[in-house]
Amino acid sequence: MARRSDRPTLRTIAEMTGLAVTTVSRALLDAPQIAFETRQRVQRVAREIGYQPDRAARHLRTGRTNVISFVLDPHDELLGFSTSMISGLARALRDTQYHLVITPHFAEVPSIDPIEYILRNRMADGVVFSRTEPKDPRVKLLMENDFPFVSHGRTDLGVEHAFVDYDNAAFARMAVERLVSKGRRRLALILPPDRFMFRRHLRDGFQEAVEKSGVASELPGDINLDSDAADLYAWLSWRLKQPEPPDGMVCAGEVSALSIMAALSDQGLTVGRDFDLVVKQTSLLYDEVRPRIDAVYEDIAEAGENLGRLLIRRIAGERPGALQFLQEPVPRFADLGHGTRAAIGTHQTA
Repeated sequence: MARRSDRPTLRTIAEMTGLAVTTVSRALLDAPQIAFETRQRVQRVAREIGYQPDRAARHLRTGRTNVISFVLDPHDELLGFSTSMISGLARALRDTQYHLVITPHFAEVPSIDPIEYILRNRMADGVVFSRTEPKDPRVKLLMENDFPFVSHGRTDLGVEHAFVDYDNAAFARMAVERLVSKGRRRLALILPPDRFMFRRHLRDGFQEAVEKSGVASELPGDINLDSDAADLYAWLSWRLKQPEPPDGMVCAGEVSALSIMAALSDQGLTVGRDFDLVVKQTSLLYDEVRPRIDAVYEDIAEAGENLGRLLIRRIAGERPGALQFLQEPVPRFADLGHGTRAAIGTHQTA
């Protein structure tokens, strides 16, 4: 057994396991050519003796950084997005050779800038990013450079790429059906800005459901999920005073729903009696709101864990088309109770 005062090396692990140094090295890199049981045994011994690889030397020798970069975009409409995503990614990378590094993306600079920086300086072995666009330039650039990535969101580029996404169309359909079942006949949906791909999914699911139900609908064009809270409040306050105002609303962000609830209360309307909401829930906030609000859950931490696991497989050489997961929305409606959070399901798409 190596003394704790000594710095363990690959040779230390090789002597303890009876394996060749090259086998130990490849097992620590999680090479698929090494038997799974062997990889587990080598990695367990490495943890027990406190082995730490020389990352600088490995980078020079292999070109690998052992770094996964998460490009952090602003998600002001989703409470706790950043912490939940980072938590999920960290779980996926635990007990692997990869380290998570956060690369910020500031709203005032093009989204491709942090990707170009990572590529130019070879700062990571793979990258995760979110808020995809239909013709996302980041996806194009990364594919042109054959650089491993998994996006949180899909595109319509017509090429296979790895992604984890939430089924926003199914969420919108579920929300409309819930509102209609409660007798609502004039529904509104606040959409994301038109540059984002999930706007299309939300819109299509919403319009499909309202057409099927035969209810009236509106998609306000002057506001979106990224609008200032005061602007959302002002819009609904104005709209409620106009002819045939909405009596139900689909809110794809928790922050927008707070503004909507404030406007309703200040106009003397009560949720559940005069007006109904269905909110996409990403935190525990709405479990404590009274009267209870109908919500549909999106598990951001689970999305992060899936993104990390798929990226490791992509770096190992799996084809992008086999690394696509769509999260299903999980209803947390008031009359179903909130005592136990339902497990989020995922299914692989072709």
